[in-house]
Amino acid sequence: MEQTQDKAIGLLGLARKAGKLQTGEETVGSLLLQKRARLTVLASDAGSAVARKVHSLAQDSRQRILEIPYDKLTLGAALGKQSVSVAAFADVSMALAFVKALPAGTASAELLEDLERRVARVRAKRKKN
Repeated sequence: MEQTQDKAIGLLGLARKAGKLQTGEETVGSLLLQKRARLTVLASDAGSAVARKVHSLAQDSRQRILEIPYDKLTLGAALGKQSVSVAAFADVSMALAFVKALPAGTASAELLEDLERRVARVRAKRKKN
């Protein structure tokens, strides 16, 4: 499990460096409002107010929210910040890779299928052009 955790945490840092991951309530909220968040992740110890706000902003959209088994300090360390309670992937391929790297049982089969469908649709569009 340690190796899996390292891979998932590493993918967070990689996504941030690539500009495919945004952090913080305001930035993530903006992505959610614009319907550009492909997957929003909440730290295991994120406050209830943050969780309510994120769920409210994602309501009535196909944007997914996942509570992950990492606390705010672990996420912050992975992303070069003191602590991070919420982050959002702006790229569906990176989101899928992250979910696949999480410990077994963290994400539902439905979430995995949805992300895989979206990745396939993006690849088909790119191939067409």
